[in-house]
Amino acid sequence: MVIWSFIKQLLTPKHDYSSLKTVTFGDESAVTSNTVASVVSIVLIFVLWGAFTGSSLLPGFLHAPGAFTGEASFTYTITTPAGESDDATVTVVVHPASEEVDAPEITPGDGIAKNDSTAIASYRSKLLRVDRNDEMGRDEETFITAVDGAPIAPGGAVKTGFGTVAMSDKGTLNIIPATGMQMEPIWLPAPEDVWQRLTEIATSGYRNSSLAEHLGYSLFRVIVGFVLGAIVGIPLGYAMGLSNWFRGWFDPIVEFMRPVPPLALIPLVIIWAGIGEVGKIILLFLAALWIMAIAARSGVSGVRISKVHAAYSLGASKWQIMRHVIVPNSLPEIFTGARVAMGVCWGTVVAAELVAAEKGAGMMIMAASKFQNTDIVLIGIILIGIIGFTIDMLMRQAEKWLVPWKGKG
Repeated sequence: MVIWSFIKQLLTPKHDYSSLKTVTFGDESAVTSNTVASVVSIVLIFVLWGAFTGSSLLPGFLHAPGAFTGEASFTYTITTPAGESDDATVTVVVHPASEEVDAPEITPGDGIAKNDSTAIASYRSKLLRVDRNDEMGRDEETFITAVDGAPIAPGGAVKTGFGTVAMSDKGTLNIIPATGMQMEPIWLPAPEDVWQRLTEIATSGYRNSSLAEHLGYSLFRVIVGFVLGAIVGIPLGYAMGLSNWFRGWFDPIVEFMRPVPPLALIPLVIIWAGIGEVGKIILLFLAALWIMAIAARSGVSGVRISKVHAAYSLGASKWQIMRHVIVPNSLPEIFTGARVAMGVCWGTVVAAELVAAEKGAGMMIMAASKFQNTDIVLIGIILIGIIGFTIDMLMRQAEKWLVPWKGKG
């Protein structure tokens, strides 16, 4: 309760000058990010991650119900053509998938039905033809009619204390231990396992390259592709926003290419530029080009005409209007487009590195996915997200320094 009260106090909005504003729409200074709320949201994500993976970093009471492991048993009943019935017990050992466990030895017992045993890895199921040990089976028209006293037929299932026992269409029992709510490690490893693999890769590298080299190559490709896209896209957007002739020529092309995903261009890029670095950078260039062009065009078109008229009335030339009115008022839109373009480039770099890349975060992700190394896949995704978030924060700070008038009329 003390911790919750402290967090609640930190999350309570401050009663300062900004809180007294009655109009917040269109005023960016009136709405700011609550740092504590951001930290809590990130911590909550990791808590949920740990809870649904059984992380040792969390106390047990925070764990979601996990998959059943241990020894259990159930009883099945067979019925002969003469109407005689007999029971036998199946001992089931459910073990972690990372361990090799043999089925325990059991005493067959007396009667037509014989006791049996099996070992199953957690999160898996197993077909068990129990009549192979019985004196009479399906070949003698003797079938299983009940499990733990509950009637069962082909296609049916019975809940047991450790999971479910189903019956196939041919009468074979399918033993399905309960999986709980936790994720299997192959689908989502625990945070500490991902951290351990990260330290291994950071020290010994991955596929003959260090982690810094993989990230450096991806960062280099993204920055070069983005910069080239901005160098071409921003002037193109300005031309489209200022000239009817340029808009008539290029607006259909830009609007046609804008909804085309960069991934669809990979075959053409391979044909045009091959599978080397040039092809990857061209793909990232095309991913940023259209976004930057549209952002610059929107920024120019959004300049208030009253500002242009005021500049003309003060004797400004066209170049002065461009320098002191058009460019400053279009910069906020351009920075917004740059942040979007950078995000798209980071999303495209994974696909760009699919094409015969030997180094890169995207190559790490795709190579690891082929061998079901989910921890390495998560490492690549997290590192790409962290780097992308860092770049976005730097661009936000640069926008504050370079465009301090944004949102202020």
